[in-house]
Parts: sequence; structure tokens; C-alpha cells
Amino acid sequence: MPDVVVPDGYSSRAATDADVPAIHSLVTATERALHGEAETGIDAIKAVLSRPGFDAAVDSVVVHDAAGQLAAWAWLNRGKRAQIDVSPDHRGLGIGSALLDWAEARAIEAGTTDWIAQMVDDQDLAGVELVRARGYDVLAVNWQLELPMDSEPVVPALPDGITVRSFEPGDAARTHLLIEDAFDEWQPRRKSFEEWSAMLIERSSFAPSFSPLAFAGDEVVGAVLCLDLPDSDEGYVEQLAVRRDHRGKGLARTLLAIARQSFYHQGKRNLTLWTHSDTGALAMYERLGMSVRRSTTIYRGGPFTA
Repeated sequence: MPDVVVPDGYSSRAATDADVPAIHSLVTATERALHGEAETGIDAIKAVLSRPGFDAAVDSVVVHDAAGQLAAWAWLNRGKRAQIDVSPDHRGLGIGSALLDWAEARAIEAGTTDWIAQMVDDQDLAGVELVRARGYDVLAVNWQLELPMDSEPVVPALPDGITVRSFEPGDAARTHLLIEDAFDEWQPRRKSFEEWSAMLIERSSFAPSFSPLAFAGDEVVGAVLCLDLPDSDEGYVEQLAVRRDHRGKGLARTLLAIARQSFYHQGKRNLTLWTHSDTGALAMYERLGMSVRRSTTIYRGGPFTA
């Protein structure tokens, strides 16, 4: 793993499972500093470190101050996608720049020389300035959308021939296929079943009873997969997909309404989800009454030379 040239008084090493609680505290502190609230669950951090194809011993870094407190962390997945989080108490000291140096060097070490992607919250002005100064350009934008539930959602009628029930364990393989086939239209790489499962349905916050699937006969043709995040008063949609030959019939609207109704009965009064600019789905969600709450930008840097 490449060295991390951290400022004096700081130390770095690879992340381990024992670091998960401290990393979670750091990430949520960053979210509160930027937005006044935290949304990342601890199981999301666990999923990053345990995802298939990811080796925390070489693909992650944690940075501690002289007192042993976690100041920052970073990871690089498959030599392509980087993420860096610096505690609000340790910004402006060059730690973010050092971790970006590490991510670029690790990408080269992993065989990537063309480009890597780094996601930066649009409210993180220092982070935006850093990647812009490095020559990174915009690759894509993610929007977080919300839909308040002031009253119980009304579920529209299902299209003819369609039935709906909640996700069950035996649905995993065919739901994965539906999701990946739909996401192939915009994502650069299919996730294996093992990776998809680790990043979603094996998480402790995955809520199968709040995740409706649509069937045409025995075939899964639509899915809304939800998380029930602890200590949150909001429902969260992690993935939504409708098979191409069943689009334009109102199925996404109906599945979202079913998920919203389930969360409403649990006492949630807001539904949130993220959408990616390459999906072209923003306008659809806005037609469903959702509005943008915040955004992140994925920046692309490279090419790199050893």
C-alpha cells in the first residue's frame, strides 16, 4: 500500500473492522457539519469494508491525531472509486490532500492509470476546491430527493396482470438480476450477486417487509428495496427498478406508494432516495412529487503516471 504523507503529529494505517464505530462517528459528524443531520448507518461502513473484491489492508486508510482520535479515513474500490472523509475538527491541515495523493497512488498500484472517481458533497466547498485544483472534472451528479408524507399515502391501482408482495429471502437472485439489468443502462460495471447482496440485503438495516416486489406471473418486473435506518424518522429507498417492458404503466409510482404507506404506518413522515444523473430519472421522481434536498458530485481525475 502506498505511504500516506500526513501532517506532523498524525499517523496512518489500514482500516480494520475494529475501526467501524469510530469511522461511523466521523462520517456522521461530517454530515451534521454540512447538513445539520446524519444519515449514514453503521452497517453502511461495515458493508464498505467487507464488500467482495475490496481488501481493506491495501484499499483503505485511517488517520489518527496524536491523541489517538480518528481524524480522517479514505478508501478506493477496485482501483476506480475513491471516498475521503475528514473530520470537521481536522480540516484545513492538508489531510484531505494527502489522502487524495494516496488514492491516486493506490489506483496506479492497482493498475488504474486512466481515471478515478471521487464523490464530493456539494456543500463541502473545501473538498470541491481540492479536486478542482487537481484538474478533476465533473463525471456525474447525485441528487437526494424527498417526499413528505403529511397524510397516509394512497396506493394507485396496479396495472393489469401485476401482483405485489414484500421481498422474501428466496427472491434475492432474481431481484439482483432485475436491478443489474436495469442499472446496466447507466452504471459502468455490473455488481456480482455477492457484492450486491453484501451492500444491501445483508445489511442490518435492510427492511424486506417495507420492500415491495412486482410480479408478472412468476417473473419479478419491479422492485423498491428499502432501508429502515436506526435513529431516523425517515423512510429510505436504496434501489428502485422496473423492467423495461413494464415501464410507462405507473408501476414505479405504485411501488413507491406501497413503500411509503408501510413507512407511514411505522410513524415515518418523509421518504428519501438518491438518483444519479446518468439514469435520467430525476424528472420522473419530480413528477411523483419529490423535490431535491441536497446533492453530491462525482469528479473524475486522471490520467495518472507512476
